[in-house]
Amino acid sequence: MTDRSRLLRVRAGYAQVVSQPGGEIHGTDPFATPHELRSPIRQLRGRFASGVALWTAPGPAGFTVSSTVVVDGDPGRLLGIVDDESELWDAIESAGVFAVTPLGPGDRQLADRFAGLMPAPGGLFRDPIWTPTEFGPVPTAASTWAGCRLDEARPFGWGLLIEATIMATTIGSGDEPLVHYRGRYRELG
Repeated sequence: MTDRSRLLRVRAGYAQVVSQPGGEIHGTDPFATPHELRSPIRQLRGRFASGVALWTAPGPAGFTVSSTVVVDGDPGRLLGIVDDESELWDAIESAGVFAVTPLGPGDRQLADRFAGLMPAPGGLFRDPIWTPTEFGPVPTAASTWAGCRLDEARPFGWGLLIEATIMATTIGSGDEPLVHYRGRYRELG
């Protein structure tokens, strides 16, 4: 066995590189922009912890979003940044409504699938874990979610700023949030 051939084996919660013939699996993301080449704005953004939410719309379409802001008022409002070339935006623009579900620590794989970081054989909505709503599918296990009506969208930086009115809410238990900070999911505590 040579240093050129390795296999990544996960054992007891940690990764161990073991020499094996045939290939190499990286312990880091080989496609990530090296830290020293990231823009100062991207580095600044990484210093702000953000709650992770799943936005879905009739179609169905969905995407993991970590730029959601809820604004109290009568009516309540919701803001977020999405990719204007995404299937999610096409579905929101077509339907005029969407659902937003805050994710928790147990939803890391769901977040990765909808972010395009993990395979979704058969499609994102293949698994029978969805409850249909007029705003789009919501994970059945979700205890908290909001149904929103699209009010306005406009270019904002390299994304699209979505402004919406919250039309319906389901507030469940005070589950711990999934947080994105400096390129990784984190938990409070």
